Amino acid sequence: MITFKTTSPEQTELFGREFAKSLCSGDVIALTGDLGAGKTCLTRGIADGLGSTSHVSSPTFTIVNEYDGGRLMLFHFDTYRLSGPDDFLMSGLDEYFYRGGVCVIEWSDIIEELLPEGTVKMTIRGDGNIRTFECECSEKHRKYLSEAALKAGAEILE
Repeated sequence: MITFKTTSPEQTELFGREFAKSLCSGDVIALTGDLGAGKTCLTRGIADGLGSTSHVSSPTFTIVNEYDGGRLMLFHFDTYRLSGPDDFLMSGLDEYFYRGGVCVIEWSDIIEELLPEGTVKMTIRGDGNIRTFECECSEKHRKYLSEAALKAGAEILE
Protein backbone atom coordinates (compact mmCIF):
# COMPACT_ATOMS: atom_id res chain seq x y z
CA MET A 1 0.00 0.00 0.00
CA ILE A 2 1.19 3.50 -0.79
CA THR A 3 -0.65 6.70 0.10
CA PHE A 4 0.11 10.16 -1.24
CA LYS A 5 -1.54 13.54 -1.68
CA THR A 6 -1.77 15.94 -4.61
CA THR A 7 -2.73 19.59 -4.13
CA SER A 8 -4.08 20.61 -7.54
CA PRO A 9 -5.68 19.11 -10.66
CA GLU A 10 -2.48 19.98 -12.53
CA GLN A 11 -0.40 17.99 -10.04
CA THR A 12 -2.81 15.05 -10.32
CA GLU A 13 -2.39 15.11 -14.12
CA LEU A 14 1.39 15.42 -13.77
CA PHE A 15 1.39 12.36 -11.50
CA GLY A 16 -0.61 10.49 -14.17
CA ARG A 17 1.88 11.53 -16.87
CA GLU A 18 4.82 10.35 -14.78
CA PHE A 19 3.14 7.07 -13.80
CA ALA A 20 2.27 6.35 -17.45
CA LYS A 21 5.98 6.15 -18.27
CA SER A 22 6.17 2.89 -16.29
CA LEU A 23 3.00 1.28 -17.65
CA CYS A 24 3.20 -1.83 -19.82
CA SER A 25 0.92 -3.66 -22.20
CA GLY A 26 -1.84 -5.36 -20.20
CA ASP A 27 -1.65 -3.13 -17.11
CA VAL A 28 -4.99 -2.42 -15.45
CA ILE A 29 -5.58 0.62 -13.22
CA ALA A 30 -8.77 0.36 -11.14
CA LEU A 31 -10.09 3.66 -9.78
CA THR A 32 -12.68 4.28 -7.10
CA GLY A 33 -13.76 7.57 -5.58
CA ASP A 34 -16.71 9.90 -5.35
CA LEU A 35 -17.83 12.16 -8.19
CA GLY A 36 -15.27 14.92 -8.62
CA ALA A 37 -12.49 13.02 -6.83
CA GLY A 38 -10.16 13.25 -9.84
CA LYS A 39 -10.53 9.92 -11.65
CA THR A 40 -10.84 11.49 -15.10
CA CYS A 41 -8.19 14.11 -14.29
CA LEU A 42 -5.75 11.30 -13.47
CA THR A 43 -6.72 9.45 -16.65
CA ARG A 44 -6.02 12.59 -18.73
CA GLY A 45 -2.50 12.58 -17.32
CA ILE A 46 -2.04 8.88 -18.06
CA ALA A 47 -3.24 9.36 -21.65
CA ASP A 48 -0.85 12.27 -22.12
CA GLY A 49 2.00 10.28 -20.59
CA LEU A 50 1.34 7.43 -23.03
CA GLY A 51 1.57 9.94 -25.89
CA SER A 52 -2.10 10.21 -26.86
CA THR A 53 -3.12 13.60 -28.24
CA SER A 54 -6.86 12.86 -27.96
CA HIS A 55 -9.17 14.82 -25.69
CA VAL A 56 -9.97 12.62 -22.68
CA SER A 57 -13.43 12.77 -21.18
CA SER A 58 -15.38 10.43 -18.95
CA PRO A 59 -16.98 7.65 -21.03
CA THR A 60 -20.15 7.71 -18.91
CA PHE A 61 -22.58 6.93 -21.71
CA THR A 62 -20.32 4.84 -23.97
CA ILE A 63 -18.78 2.78 -21.11
CA VAL A 64 -15.37 2.68 -22.84
CA ASN A 65 -13.33 5.16 -24.87
CA GLU A 66 -10.27 4.12 -26.85
CA TYR A 67 -7.30 6.46 -27.16
CA ASP A 68 -4.44 5.71 -29.52
CA GLY A 69 -1.57 7.67 -30.99
CA GLY A 70 0.76 6.85 -28.11
CA ARG A 71 3.19 4.08 -27.32
CA LEU A 72 0.24 1.99 -26.01
CA MET A 73 -3.52 2.10 -26.55
CA LEU A 74 -5.50 3.41 -23.59
CA PHE A 75 -8.89 1.89 -22.85
CA HIS A 76 -10.81 4.19 -20.49
CA PHE A 77 -13.85 2.63 -18.83
CA ASP A 78 -16.63 4.13 -16.74
CA THR A 79 -18.61 1.25 -15.24
CA TYR A 80 -20.91 3.50 -13.17
CA ARG A 81 -24.00 2.64 -15.22
CA LEU A 82 -23.44 -1.14 -15.15
CA SER A 83 -25.52 -3.17 -12.74
CA GLY A 84 -22.63 -5.49 -11.93
CA PRO A 85 -20.01 -7.89 -13.27
CA ASP A 86 -22.51 -9.76 -15.47
CA ASP A 87 -23.21 -6.58 -17.50
CA PHE A 88 -19.47 -6.19 -18.07
CA LEU A 89 -19.08 -9.82 -19.20
CA MET A 90 -22.23 -9.87 -21.35
CA SER A 91 -20.97 -6.78 -23.19
CA GLY A 92 -17.64 -8.50 -23.90
CA LEU A 93 -15.76 -5.71 -22.17
CA ASP A 94 -13.45 -8.17 -20.39
CA GLU A 95 -11.78 -8.76 -23.78
CA TYR A 96 -10.11 -5.35 -23.44
CA PHE A 97 -7.91 -6.80 -20.68
CA TYR A 98 -6.17 -8.90 -23.36
CA ARG A 99 -5.87 -6.36 -26.21
CA GLY A 100 -2.36 -5.24 -25.35
CA GLY A 101 -3.12 -1.74 -24.10
CA VAL A 102 -3.57 -0.11 -20.71
CA CYS A 103 -7.01 -0.24 -19.09
CA VAL A 104 -8.12 2.50 -16.70
CA ILE A 105 -11.45 1.71 -15.06
CA GLU A 106 -13.49 4.33 -13.21
CA TRP A 107 -15.98 3.01 -10.64
CA SER A 108 -14.05 -0.27 -10.69
CA ASP A 109 -15.65 -1.51 -7.46
CA ILE A 110 -18.70 -2.46 -9.57
CA ILE A 111 -16.65 -5.14 -11.38
CA GLU A 112 -13.99 -5.78 -8.73
CA GLU A 113 -14.32 -9.56 -8.86
CA LEU A 114 -13.39 -9.52 -12.56
CA LEU A 115 -10.20 -7.47 -12.23
CA PRO A 116 -7.11 -9.39 -13.35
CA GLU A 117 -4.37 -10.32 -10.91
CA GLY A 118 -1.81 -7.54 -10.68
CA THR A 119 -4.36 -4.73 -11.08
CA VAL A 120 -3.27 -1.43 -9.53
CA LYS A 121 -6.17 -0.39 -7.28
CA MET A 122 -6.45 3.31 -6.42
CA THR A 123 -8.97 4.90 -4.11
CA ILE A 124 -9.10 8.68 -4.54
CA ARG A 125 -10.57 10.85 -1.80
CA GLY A 126 -11.17 14.58 -1.82
CA ASP A 127 -12.27 17.10 -4.38
CA GLY A 128 -11.21 20.45 -5.70
CA ASN A 129 -7.49 20.78 -5.19
CA ILE A 130 -6.49 18.32 -2.47
CA ARG A 131 -6.77 14.62 -3.27
CA THR A 132 -5.48 11.63 -1.34
CA PHE A 133 -4.59 8.46 -3.24
CA GLU A 134 -4.52 5.08 -1.50
CA CYS A 135 -2.94 2.51 -3.81
CA GLU A 136 -2.90 -1.26 -3.45
CA CYS A 137 -0.47 -2.87 -5.87
CA SER A 138 2.50 -5.13 -6.48
CA GLU A 139 5.93 -4.17 -5.20
CA LYS A 140 6.99 -3.27 -8.77
CA HIS A 141 4.07 -0.87 -9.22
CA ARG A 142 4.59 0.51 -5.70
CA LYS A 143 8.09 1.60 -6.76
CA TYR A 144 6.74 3.24 -9.94
CA LEU A 145 3.88 4.95 -8.08
CA SER A 146 6.29 6.29 -5.49
CA GLU A 147 8.71 7.60 -8.12
CA ALA A 148 5.87 9.22 -10.12
CA ALA A 149 4.41 10.85 -7.00
CA LEU A 150 7.82 12.29 -6.06
CA LYS A 151 8.46 13.58 -9.61
CA ALA A 152 5.04 15.25 -9.57
CA GLY A 153 5.83 16.91 -6.23
CA ALA A 154 3.13 14.97 -4.38
CA GLU A 155 3.42 14.38 -0.66
CA ILE A 156 3.90 10.71 0.21
CA LEU A 157 2.00 9.87 3.40
CA GLU A 158 2.83 6.13 3.77
